[in-house]
Amino acid sequence: MNGWLLVAGVLSLVTTGIHLFAGGPEVHVPLLASSPPPLLQTYVSLLWHATSAILLINSLALLFAAANGRYRVSLAGAVIAQYLAYAALFISYGLAYLGSLWTTPQWLAFAAMAALAAIGARPGRRPPSTTAA
Repeated sequence: MNGWLLVAGVLSLVTTGIHLFAGGPEVHVPLLASSPPPLLQTYVSLLWHATSAILLINSLALLFAAANGRYRVSLAGAVIAQYLAYAALFISYGLAYLGSLWTTPQWLAFAAMAALAAIGARPGRRPPSTTAA
């Protein structure tokens, strides 16, 4: 079991829960309550739930990578790329449109999960060879 990836996976699950149970009432519900046109309402909900699905799938991928060394680098690499992209989006939109990194602090969680996963995905050292030369 790879502890770094395990921690990244658990943090990703926690982030998924926060997205669903705190972000829903704070962001998704008010967006829908603003009575956007039906097409926009559909897209808001689709994107919200797609994000939920991606967060859950990434969490499971990290947990699987923690337990299975065979796919560790590829699974972790895919999640790292996504989470770094999310962090960059939160940073750039926060700065460009809100003038602050702290209005959208989600970048911290995504950067932390990517960093933990990157540490866990590093190829480990092989034990010294026991064959005589």
